[in-house]
Amino acid sequence: MLLFLKVFFTEFIAEMGDKTQLMLIALTSKYKLRDIILGTAAAILVLNGLAVLAGGLVSEFIPEWLIKTVAALAFLYFAAATITGDDDEDEEEGSKTKIQFAPLAVFCTFFVAELGDKTQLTAITFGANEGMGAALVVWIGCSLGLFAADILGMLVGYFLKSKTPDGLLNTLAFVIFSVFGVYTLYQGLKMISVSVFAIPVWPVLIAATVIFAGLCVFLFIRREKKGMRSDKSVRK
Repeated sequence: MLLFLKVFFTEFIAEMGDKTQLMLIALTSKYKLRDIILGTAAAILVLNGLAVLAGGLVSEFIPEWLIKTVAALAFLYFAAATITGDDDEDEEEGSKTKIQFAPLAVFCTFFVAELGDKTQLTAITFGANEGMGAALVVWIGCSLGLFAADILGMLVGYFLKSKTPDGLLNTLAFVIFSVFGVYTLYQGLKMISVSVFAIPVWPVLIAATVIFAGLCVFLFIRREKKGMRSDKSVRK
């Protein structure tokens, strides 16, 4: 019991204020709470299982620069998707395939973002120190501690969603995803430059940021035009 509490609170504290917790706050602007809980819970169980039982083999086999690059693309994708402004009514009236895909989208985003994070290093450390005999306790303790911290993030997101003006949470989500995306891309480019081949990190990062900004402007203008056409059709 003492080991469980130690692992639980260590993982809980390690996750507080982490990028994945902030990411879940942002995801509340796009997905339903049920979908976020399902996707996050599955990702946490799989990630901590890999960390505790495999001792970090995932991080050894997958280059860190690739993990960072994929995470950056995931963050930027969700930032761009936030601009499209899929509202709750569209989700409820839309196809069942789109709703069923939501937990998988959350799972993939959380999984990639959490790989190599300090909470994963915590799980690996506990797994190595306690041995296979305590692997189950460490796995459950790490998973519950991480999930408890992330539940707080989800609840904060939904509280903000109900209390803030329309569009403000979407703007916050866009900023969070964009900042994490650009910063993570910078980390990935630096790793590529050091371990794969030399590249001009800042020029590539600036070019990618400009392209991303242009795409966001295009999506925003298209959304506004679509909204204007909808208003005109309603008036008719």
